[in-house]
Amino acid sequence: MPFIEENDLLDLHKDIEKSQIINERLLDQIQYKNKDLRKIKIQRNILGGVTAFIFLGIFGIWSYFSGLRTSNNFRGQEMLTEVVDSLDTFRTRIDNLKAQNEELSLVKEFYLAKEFLEKEKIYSVQVKSFVDSNAALAPEALTNTLFVKTNPFYAYSLGIFETIEEARSFRKELIDMGIKDAFVASYKDGQRVKIEDPY
Repeated sequence: MPFIEENDLLDLHKDIEKSQIINERLLDQIQYKNKDLRKIKIQRNILGGVTAFIFLGIFGIWSYFSGLRTSNNFRGQEMLTEVVDSLDTFRTRIDNLKAQNEELSLVKEFYLAKEFLEKEKIYSVQVKSFVDSNAALAPEALTNTLFVKTNPFYAYSLGIFETIEEARSFRKELIDMGIKDAFVASYKDGQRVKIEDPY
């Protein structure tokens, strides 16, 4: 029966707690972005209804004033110009809301892709390992790096690839740049599965 030292068990618990905290933060961000998306959809629907109402109003005003051939016709055209100007303002607002909606969709797609990658087998190129955790090398802002505990070391890897061929190609580029001991490793659920054949 394998024996786990107390320090390794504590490190494992700390790693699990960190992963849970990160997952909770990501879920909170996704929920927040989903709320924003719902608000934007409601605003877009309201603006669509208002725009349709304005179109009908403009058509009614135009119909009314096109039949008049008196001095009131000039006043009606001024009102029509004001309505058209307000319509342009609404169009600009709708375009802005569409752009915000697209940005939020991209953020949602990013988090869904990250969640997918955590569940699937991925490949990365390990470039260094350390005895101690050196978190300064792997800030959370770098989304295309891995910093994983592989007993008794901490492994630092670059790139996240869906296929081993992509990882091998990236490894070759790193070796050409002077990082001679880089190798490809596969990961699943945030844990290294094995060191892959380099060719």
